[in-house]
Amino acid sequence: MKKNILLLITAIAFSLNLSAQRGIKIAYIDMDYILKNIPEYQQASQQLESKVQKWKSEIELMMKNVDDMKQNLENERALLTKELIEEREEEIAFEEKKVLDYQNDRFGAQGDLMIQKRQLVQPVQDQVFNAVQEIGLKREYDFIFENSAEALMLFSANRHDISDQVLTMIERTSRKTQNENRANEVAVDPNEPYKSVEGAKNEAAEEAKRERERQAQVDERENMLDERQRKRDSARAARQAEYEERRRKLLEDRERRRDSLEQARNK
Repeated sequence: MKKNILLLITAIAFSLNLSAQRGIKIAYIDMDYILKNIPEYQQASQQLESKVQKWKSEIELMMKNVDDMKQNLENERALLTKELIEEREEEIAFEEKKVLDYQNDRFGAQGDLMIQKRQLVQPVQDQVFNAVQEIGLKREYDFIFENSAEALMLFSANRHDISDQVLTMIERTSRKTQNENRANEVAVDPNEPYKSVEGAKNEAAEEAKRERERQAQVDERENMLDERQRKRDSARAARQAEYEERRRKLLEDRERRRDSLEQARNK
């Protein structure tokens, strides 16, 4: 953040120096405003939020199970031997670790939430960056800032806000892409029919190639995320199997000790 502040101060100082020579043009964008006005982003955000609430509910249920185990142990502590108490405490510790592992898988720095957020935001950020570059070059802006907390922009006049222009350009580009994808025919020049037909074929072939490349990039990203998810699921399944095996052994040992105590009392 300090680095961003220094860059902003340097840019403003440089701007003031330039203003003695010519009028400068400065603009800014509001990223939050832009994101709120892109329907695809909002729809994907709602889907992600539904997943987050589901994960939170699962974690709460697991934690309640641990709390119940602790409460049951306290209720039965006076009736249990030292060995049985230690076994129950070990079982509770294992369940607590299981909850923490699951929580980290979902909400950790490399968890599902961060991965899916990056997957959600990255395409929009790319669109915004391209739109800002085009607007900056066409309208000859000297600086375009992002109005965010990191930039520490304490005041900015509304007339410098180009967020709506960025949104308009993104929407225009999106419509153009959709129209190109839907276009199956190209107009033929009646004066040069053969040349036009050949050009149409070439253009259609190029568009098909570009579409294949775009789809390949999307598939590659999805395959990478799927593979990462498969690895997490595999590790989670292994931990679950290990837990079940340990739990089975604990229960068997507990039953054997109870049988031994019962036999000792009968003798």
